[in-house]
Amino acid sequence: MTASTAVAQPLLEARALTFYRQDEPVFGPLDFCLLAGEVALVEGDNGSGKTTLLRILAGLLHIDEGTVDWRGQPWRRDEHLGDVLFLGHHLGLKADLSARENLAVAAGLFGTRDGCTVEGVLADIGLAGYEDEPVRRLSAGQKKRAALARLLLLPATLWLLDEPYANLDRTGIELVNRLLERHAAAGGAALVTSHGAVSFLHGEPKRIRMHA
Repeated sequence: MTASTAVAQPLLEARALTFYRQDEPVFGPLDFCLLAGEVALVEGDNGSGKTTLLRILAGLLHIDEGTVDWRGQPWRRDEHLGDVLFLGHHLGLKADLSARENLAVAAGLFGTRDGCTVEGVLADIGLAGYEDEPVRRLSAGQKKRAALARLLLLPATLWLLDEPYANLDRTGIELVNRLLERHAAAGGAALVTSHGAVSFLHGEPKRIRMHA
């Protein structure tokens, strides 16, 4: 097989993935794959399991049926923690710590991208002047920006973003779009849920439809 005809190996691949709650299927069986440089919109009605899917892929919930592979190997949460970054409705910020301190803790656990610093990331994300303000004193939009700063700082390949546009104004929404475009251009990948219209890439995004 020549290089021109070779099929790229998926970063993430799910086969017959199914999740149950109280013996009733929430979704599945679900099949999809995500390549380097792809951003996929996870679609479905309320209660269809969009957030549940992201939490499974983040290692926060178990797989009831089916398989998930990461870079061609079975997904094992403890081996891939640094490869995956989950941003959900709960932002994962310590309210009594500042944005700077929260990011320093995350960097201590997972490292940083080459050339990135906590101070530089906070400036890029729009929190210059608020670096040392306790998170509990920030507005909802500023808290979301503090959480989004992890996307710039940490070297994760796969982003799992659950409603990343919530609590953001138009400028913040455009910021998320730029982050996703930059991440995809660098060979990263992302799964995104959103109830609103999304135009985070030029052209149509890949779509994963949830169904029970």
